[in-house]
Amino acid sequence: MDDFWQHPLIETAGYYSVAVLCMIVFLAIFELVTKYNNWNEIKKGNISVAMATGGKIFGIANIFRHSIDQHDTLIKMIGWGVFGFVLLLIAYFMFEFLTPRFRVDEEIQNNNKAVGLIAMVITIGLSYVIGASIT
Repeated sequence: MDDFWQHPLIETAGYYSVAVLCMIVFLAIFELVTKYNNWNEIKKGNISVAMATGGKIFGIANIFRHSIDQHDTLIKMIGWGVFGFVLLLIAYFMFEFLTPRFRVDEEIQNNNKAVGLIAMVITIGLSYVIGASIT
C-alpha cells in the first residue's frame, strides 16, 4: 500500500487537491478583508479587481509551488503554504498602510488600473521572495 501512496500520479493528485482547497480558503479570506466583493466586481468587468485577484491567485500558487518542491510531506507543504499566505496577507495590509494618500481598496473598486496593477505586481513579486525563502 505504501507504493500506491508514493506513486507520482497519486502524490501529484494529492498535492494538487490540497493546493486547490487551500487556494479556495485563502481567496475566501482575502474576500473577507477587502471592502468590495471580488467576484461581483469581476463580473461587472472591473479590470483592476481582476488584476489584483489574479495576482493573489498567482502568488498563492507560486508559494505552493515552492512549498511542494521543498517538502516531502503533505503536512509540511500545507504548513509552509499557510505561512506564505499569512505573509501575503500582511503585505496586503502593509500596502494599504503605506499609501496614506489614497485607500487601495477604494481605488481598486473604482477600477483604478494603476493601483490594480501595482497590487498584482506586489503580490506576485513577494510570492517569489516568500517562495525562495521556503526551506
